[in-house]
Amino acid sequence: MRTRPTLSWSSSGPSLPRTSTLTDVVPIVAQGGVVVLSGAGLSTESGIPDYRGEGGSLRKHTPMTYEEFTTSQAGRQRYWARSHVGWRTIARARPNAGHHAVTRLSSKLSGVITQNVDGLHQAAGTGNVVELHGGLDRVICLDCRLLSPRVELDRRLREANPDFAATTDEINPDGDVFLPEEAVRGFEVVGCLECGGVLKPDVVFFGENVPRPRVEQCYSLVDGARSLLVLGSSLTVMSGLRFVRRAAGAGLPVVIINRGETRGDQFASLRVDLPLGTSLTELAELVL
Repeated sequence: MRTRPTLSWSSSGPSLPRTSTLTDVVPIVAQGGVVVLSGAGLSTESGIPDYRGEGGSLRKHTPMTYEEFTTSQAGRQRYWARSHVGWRTIARARPNAGHHAVTRLSSKLSGVITQNVDGLHQAAGTGNVVELHGGLDRVICLDCRLLSPRVELDRRLREANPDFAATTDEINPDGDVFLPEEAVRGFEVVGCLECGGVLKPDVVFFGENVPRPRVEQCYSLVDGARSLLVLGSSLTVMSGLRFVRRAAGAGLPVVIINRGETRGDQFASLRVDLPLGTSLTELAELVL
């Protein structure tokens, strides 16, 4: 059974009191055993906009859904044309100060669960990262399940579409962009080199379920943690919110560092409203 995508939420109660200092965060992180749950807000300083923050891409563009991708050839053509353009931005992106601070804090972390598909945690040198929603650097065949590098597909798409020259500055965190219909018309989509089947980025689309073994791996991390630190996520989708609820239900401190309120505020011990790059850099300095 596929879930319906959750694109927005409305606060149903008073917001959690927020702070602009890290005073109460430091002792929680310093004791170690921290599991980080990161979202798109952590990558905005790397030039990848988030979905729901100020200027978020959902204000202008609805992400591709699993149902549309798997049932519509025109939808796949539109997606791959747009993602072919967006991949250039994702591939150029580099870890920012927030990613590097998480890496510096590695000795205090028992794991990182990221909702991001940009690979920037790994590029910054962070280990034990679970990509909850997959990674854009890989492509999977929906028929034979073969995994292949995105750079290989990028080369094949360039060869198949030598005259395709569309550009845009409007990109989603999943590498999708906005292009007018006339720009994608005629774009040639290529199939799996092994079986000719349908290729899909190895990411979880809106409306698609996260593989159960991956969910269980994340639950195991949370169950063995001393605290949960949420970075740059509105927690709108249940795929991330469930780990906040799990931690809170077990009595673990849940700290959220995010610009603006989140769907998980009611489960949090503390919410810090600060820019991620500077606040995480300061947190690493204070803890270490």
